[in-house]
Amino acid sequence: MTQPRPKTFTLEVWGDYACFTRPELKVERFSYPVITPSAARAIFDAIYLEFDKKSGKPAHRWEISKVEVLSSVRYVALMRNEVKEKVSVSSVKKWMKDASGLTPIYADATMAEAGTDTKGRTQRQTMALKAPRYRLHGQAVLFDDNLETRQKIERSFERRARRGQCVWQPYLGCREFSAAFELVEPGGTAPMTHEPIAHNEDIGWMLYDVFDLSRPGGSGDAARVSLFEAEIRGGVMSVPPYLSGQVHKP
Repeated sequence: MTQPRPKTFTLEVWGDYACFTRPELKVERFSYPVITPSAARAIFDAIYLEFDKKSGKPAHRWEISKVEVLSSVRYVALMRNEVKEKVSVSSVKKWMKDASGLTPIYADATMAEAGTDTKGRTQRQTMALKAPRYRLHGQAVLFDDNLETRQKIERSFERRARRGQCVWQPYLGCREFSAAFELVEPGGTAPMTHEPIAHNEDIGWMLYDVFDLSRPGGSGDAARVSLFEAEIRGGVMSVPPYLSGQVHKP
């Protein structure tokens, strides 16, 4: 029996600000001119992600095939407060058993309070994008493909996206830059009213993802950065499949 073709879903996403940080400019954040495949994947993940009942790991991943830029690429300089570190889950569990070993992290401490002249909070310059709007095209890629699981994933995603439901608030690169989304369906309530802008740009090397997408991952997995050569033509950025030779992996 021939397996049906994976269904491609289209989301229109937008927000007040976005920052898709270039990895070579991480200290003072500078955004790519367009959303990265990993940031787009995270928006799909926020709406629905199926997990394998036995392993507890994802049963599939979302693969982005195309990004349409629907608003002008505009940068804005922001000064943001960022924390340098966070309390680990293992530390919290130890403190719950023995509070005598509590060592808090001071966000705005003096030397007398923290015993150090290094504060936990720092100000950083951010070159973010202003009022971005995109149309994302993606489909589910199952690690162990079978018709029943695929139908469940696609139906669940479509139902939740149509209602505006999500597991957590989607965001545009940084968590404080929240994203709104709407499912685009032919003849549906959200027709394609926006057209891609007339924009051409050779972006060069762009971050594809920070995880190994060839297998189910876990929270303890080490980073595995992949890159691809990105370009925008007529307001559209085509994204190659992760397993293709166009995506450079370690």
